[in-house]
Amino acid sequence: MTRRFDAIIVGAGQAGPPLAGRLTAAGMTVALIERKLVGGTCVNTGCMPTKTLVASAYAAHLARRAAEFGVRTGDVGIDMPAVAARARKVVTDAREGNEAWLAGMAGLTMLRGHARFTGPTTIAVDNEILTAPRIFLNVGGRASVPDMPGVGDVPHLDNTDMVALEAVPAHLVVVGGSYVGLEFAQMYRRFGAAVTVVERGERLIAHEDADVSDAVRDILEDEGIAIRTGANCIAFARHEDGVAVSVDCDAGEPVVVGSHVLLAVGRRPNTDDLGLEYAGIATDAKGYVIVDDLLQTNVPGIWALGDCNGRGAFTHTAYNDYEIVAANLLDGDDRTLSQRLVGYALYTDPPLGRIGMTQTQAEASGRPILVSSRPMTRVGRAIEKGETKGFIKIVADAETQRILGAAILGVGGDEAIHGILDMMNADQSVAALRWAVPIHPTVSELIPTVLLGLDPVVRT
Repeated sequence: MTRRFDAIIVGAGQAGPPLAGRLTAAGMTVALIERKLVGGTCVNTGCMPTKTLVASAYAAHLARRAAEFGVRTGDVGIDMPAVAARARKVVTDAREGNEAWLAGMAGLTMLRGHARFTGPTTIAVDNEILTAPRIFLNVGGRASVPDMPGVGDVPHLDNTDMVALEAVPAHLVVVGGSYVGLEFAQMYRRFGAAVTVVERGERLIAHEDADVSDAVRDILEDEGIAIRTGANCIAFARHEDGVAVSVDCDAGEPVVVGSHVLLAVGRRPNTDDLGLEYAGIATDAKGYVIVDDLLQTNVPGIWALGDCNGRGAFTHTAYNDYEIVAANLLDGDDRTLSQRLVGYALYTDPPLGRIGMTQTQAEASGRPILVSSRPMTRVGRAIEKGETKGFIKIVADAETQRILGAAILGVGGDEAIHGILDMMNADQSVAALRWAVPIHPTVSELIPTVLLGLDPVVRT
């Protein structure tokens, strides 16, 4: 027997539950299918547990610096089971809150199981067939396992494994020098592990400007993290002390031996076992569902939201996907992906807040640009907190006087970036933000000063 609904949502990540709430509030009957954990990556193995661990690592780091602030402490130790338990509680509380919300949602049928298409309007869940004229995919993604020699012969960890660790590794080797890898590298160094980061590229977070990459590297190396870039022949082999990682860099030892290895080389969408071919849904070469500017797939009545569509890799972009779909379907609005300005952050300490174009991207566009940068040593808040590493950089269009992008690497950078993000979203000029009067003492108060220093970039 086939069960009929007005809408089917596959996946209870960041976009699925709020969409279910809007659809049911509009009087629709909705089936929400989840095969594993409500909340998706963010709640269970991503943002919430990792940032909880980052907070514990920061507390340990600050305690070790206590004497700088005139505070006396004894030896600083790490109770890793307690650290892990705190992260688990944050996760459990968030997940249970979401589950309770869904359980009380009138018009919603929650199904646990694996969903697979049997046609463009039908989905099988175990032995049950569901049908609806509207189907929304919110199936998320998972860590990629790179095709590197020996990777299948050695034990290795991904982000899911890392947030569950209850012991500090003796030597953690992180393969991948971008966001996930660097956050875990710093936190476990602060927990007491020896840490080596191995990156195939010539620099860390290579999609950022070189000055940002170099500054992040300096910050991590100052804390005793070994950075091996230019690792052009990464391979793995078992070793009596754990795992031997061949790096073949231009300088340094050709092999790094770690007790634990974290693979942080990207993610892949959870689309390979959904039976998309039975619905005729198109994907790209990496398995991401292809969507248009309204998040519609090539099949009428089917949308894809969140990590599985390749149009954003963040919790906030997944949630905004929901907002776009709900606004268009239920509010008579005309919202599109192309209207979205994506900000993001790297949660090392200090954090990096980013919005819009890098300087490199702006220069490549061929337009005349203005650039200004100021070190965090100019920020009163940073000086008072004893956290003066990093800088603020803003890139603007010389003709339109609009901000094209900005980076704030420094204390509070992940929050201060929103003042710039909001002005860009409102399509306001440099002058509008320059004449703002920020509160003292904050990180944001330096932004008008940075804008005053905007100078043309002379291309050679």
